[in-house]
Amino acid sequence: MKNKQIIVFLLAAIGLLVAPLILQGFGNAWVRIADMALLYVLLALGLNIVVGYAGLLDLGYVAFFAIGAYMYALLASPHLTEAFPAFAAMFPDGLHSPIWLIIPAAAGLAALFGVLLGAPTLRLRGDYLAIVTLGFGEIIRVFLNNLDHPVNITNGPKGMGQIDALSFFGMSFGKKIEFAGFEFASVTLYYYLFLVLVVFSVVISHRLQLSRVGRAWMAIREDEIAAKAMGINTRNLKLLAFGMGATFGGVSGAMFASFQGFISPESFSLMESVMIVAMVVLGGIGHLPGVILGAVALSALPEVLRYVAGPLQSISGGRLDASILRQLLIALAMISIMLLRPRGLWPSPEHGKSLPTTRP
Repeated sequence: MKNKQIIVFLLAAIGLLVAPLILQGFGNAWVRIADMALLYVLLALGLNIVVGYAGLLDLGYVAFFAIGAYMYALLASPHLTEAFPAFAAMFPDGLHSPIWLIIPAAAGLAALFGVLLGAPTLRLRGDYLAIVTLGFGEIIRVFLNNLDHPVNITNGPKGMGQIDALSFFGMSFGKKIEFAGFEFASVTLYYYLFLVLVVFSVVISHRLQLSRVGRAWMAIREDEIAAKAMGINTRNLKLLAFGMGATFGGVSGAMFASFQGFISPESFSLMESVMIVAMVVLGGIGHLPGVILGAVALSALPEVLRYVAGPLQSISGGRLDASILRQLLIALAMISIMLLRPRGLWPSPEHGKSLPTTRP
């Protein structure tokens, strides 16, 4: 059994490493879809800590995504030197911060905002918690949309461009490279970077799940009053869950800003938060393989359905808009999944039912 698992893991690893090289043959657009799928996996893994492990419904998770993206954009674009003469005097060649500074800064700031969100919501549960976190996400988006005057910090609805690509030991991810006779496009390089981050995040999430902290989170999820009676410090553990989940969101946002090269408040709408929650729920709450499957399915499905919506629009004589038809197909797919698999595509195995009854 163990040998079979090792073989499956090796085949999966080889498949993931070879996938972008195969997709390159069909065009970089397909590699880009794979890149975005990995980013959404990273976001879903972070939200799974809050929703899946601790049982705290968070509808404003996209706010941490936005915080990480704007932190990266501010530290790796000419915006600050153009808006503030003091920065232009200190950095005449522009502000191009290294990855070693930007990633911890994005993760740390997102974690700080995660704790600030969690602190006033400790007594809230269920729908009330969801409404407060939803409001927090919208507040961050509105702030980003309006912080262009009187002091221009975020450039408002115009967004921020000319964001530097990641540079790692002198190798820029914004340019294609050739290695061992293969040509690796920029999107392919980002694919391997995101894949490393996803694997690292999966390892962290798995270790958290098996740790005392993870078991305490699950106790809070099942029955907070009983967990408190058993001596678990629910306040600190809830704040830790919000902070840990926000850290994943901040790193994802920084990667998104570097990958896109341009960000605006429109990229961090409420619909994004709803989609990330749907990935966790449809995949299987609290189960890492299910969360990954849900994130890949829901992030890649809209892009794949573009090729279905076009022909359907032509069949209807152009009466149906392709974008609306695509959203309709996504909604039908989600409804079908919840009807056929109410616990998710890959739910966690139920405990307590696996023990066979022995006959005397």
